[in-house]
Amino acid sequence: MEVVKRTDGGQGFTVLPKRGIVERTFAWLIQNRRLIKDYEYTPYSSEAWIDVASIYLMVRRLAES
Repeated sequence: MEVVKRTDGGQGFTVLPKRGIVERTFAWLIQNRRLIKDYEYTPYSSEAWIDVASIYLMVRRLAES
């Protein structure tokens, strides 16, 4: 993981590297209603639901092709 910091001289909107990729991934995962709010008690179960959502997304894409 790499942390990208903003430049001090930049004013207004500046495009940060790989930000669009991260936001698009979050948008795909949020399509599952269970991931909209944190209903889980442990971080392990939250991680498991993210894995399930990712697997569902991959299977759905494979079924289309």
